[in-house]
Amino acid sequence: MPILVDRKTLVLVQGLTGREGRFHALRNRSYGTQVVAGVTPGKGGTDVDGIPVFDTVEEGVAATRANASVIFVPARAAADAVLESADAGVGLIVCITEGIPANDTARVRAQIRRTGGVTLIGPNCPGVISPGESNLGIIPGEICIPGPVGLVSRSGTLTYQIVHELTAAGIGQSTCVGIGGDPIVGTGFIDCLARFEADPGTRAVVLIGEIGGDEEEQAAAFVAQGMRTPVVAYIAGFTAPPGKRMGHAGALISGSKGTAAAKADAFRAAGVAVAKNPSEVAQLVARVLV
Repeated sequence: MPILVDRKTLVLVQGLTGREGRFHALRNRSYGTQVVAGVTPGKGGTDVDGIPVFDTVEEGVAATRANASVIFVPARAAADAVLESADAGVGLIVCITEGIPANDTARVRAQIRRTGGVTLIGPNCPGVISPGESNLGIIPGEICIPGPVGLVSRSGTLTYQIVHELTAAGIGQSTCVGIGGDPIVGTGFIDCLARFEADPGTRAVVLIGEIGGDEEEQAAAFVAQGMRTPVVAYIAGFTAPPGKRMGHAGALISGSKGTAAAKADAFRAAGVAVAKNPSEVAQLVARVLV
C-alpha cells in the first residue's frame, strides 16, 4: 500500500498556467494522477488542456473536491499559496518551489501545525509518487515501479538516481517522498518513517540524507526506539569540508556536527545498513527483503 497519495487523490495545481506548472501537471496527469483543477488568480474560467482553472483554491476545492495541492508558484508568493490551500481544507500540500525565505517557511509551518489536519511536503522538493497510482511533483514516473520499498529523501537528484537503481534491480517502491533540502521543511524523516512503519505494504525503507543539521541523527534515534521495518540509509557529503556551505540548500557542517560520518555512525548504531555509494543501496535493500 502507498502512503500520502494514491489513485483516489484529487489534485489541484497552484500555478497551473505557468510554464513549470503546466508542464509537470500534464505529465502527472498522463501518469494517471487525477489532476482536477488549477489555480491562477485572474485566470478563472479558463482551462489548461481541459483542466479547469479557478481564481482561488477555495473555489477549486468547492467545484472539484480536490484534497491535495501541488505548488508551482514563484518564491515570493509560495508561502501565501501554502496557507491558501490549508485554509481551503486541503489535507496534503506539496510545495515544489525553491528559494522561499526560511522565515516564511517557519511561519507557515508553525501556523499549519497549530491548525492541524494538514501535511506539508517541501518546500524545495521533488514531490511524492506512489508508483502506478499517483504522482504529485517532478519525480519522473518512468523510473519507478510499484513494490514494497518506501523511500524518503532530502535530495531530489539522489532520489532519482537511487529509485532508478532500485528499479533496475527489480525492486519496486510503495511511495517515494522528497521532503526537501531546505533547513526548514514541513515534513521530516521521522513522520515519513512512522507512516511507512504503519503501512503493511512497505517491507523496507530507504532513507537518503545529507550533511548539515541533525534530522538524520533524530531519525536514527527513532529507528533505534523500536522501528520494525528495516531501513537502509545513504548519506551524501563525506568529502564536504567543514565550515563550507555546500549545495543550494546551504548545508553547513561545523566541527563534528552535521557531518556525513556522524550521521552514518548514528544509523549504524541503530542497526541501520549504510551504503557507501548510491549504487550499493539496491544491494543492501535486496538483502533485507530476503
